[in-house]
Amino acid sequence: MGPVHAYLLAGLVIHKVLWEAMRLRAGQARETFQPIKAVKIAALAVLFAQLFIPPVLPIGGPPVWLPVFGVTLYTIGLVIAILGRVQLGNNWSNVESATVLPSQNLVRRGLYGHVRHPIYLGDVMLVIGFQLALGSWLVLLGLPLGAYVWRKARQEESLLLARLPGYVAYLASTGRFLPRWPASAGPL
Repeated sequence: MGPVHAYLLAGLVIHKVLWEAMRLRAGQARETFQPIKAVKIAALAVLFAQLFIPPVLPIGGPPVWLPVFGVTLYTIGLVIAILGRVQLGNNWSNVESATVLPSQNLVRRGLYGHVRHPIYLGDVMLVIGFQLALGSWLVLLGLPLGAYVWRKARQEESLLLARLPGYVAYLASTGRFLPRWPASAGPL
């Protein structure tokens, strides 16, 4: 295993361990089995497997900058996802649950002061960067992943709008995935 593969593996492990540790610390039970959970597990298994098997759908003769760009995008995505998860704290619930927790508060600090879904943004960047770092055409799977994340974010926003005080003003002041500049700009 080369240094890039080892780095990518370490990031995936840190990401997963942090998620599980924070879930347990918050006292959140494991979610019941749902199809999206199976897809998430399968996707994670594919990412892990890619680090130990010959290249999958390699981009023939990729430019030398592509893996560097991929590792950079992966790192930025990993940092955004982890910071978003830490800053959300006990206000987080699994994507499968689509629920507002009884004690949930609106988080406006850190990344959430600028964007409403930094974890989704970070995870999409992480997956795309991972595939680019490996020089794999599987990077194209970022398109359906991005479409799913966009749809899921809109669903979550509808739920939070109906149940979380202050969410209307929060929607007006933040972008969905990218910060609003200027603050009066339309939805992102």
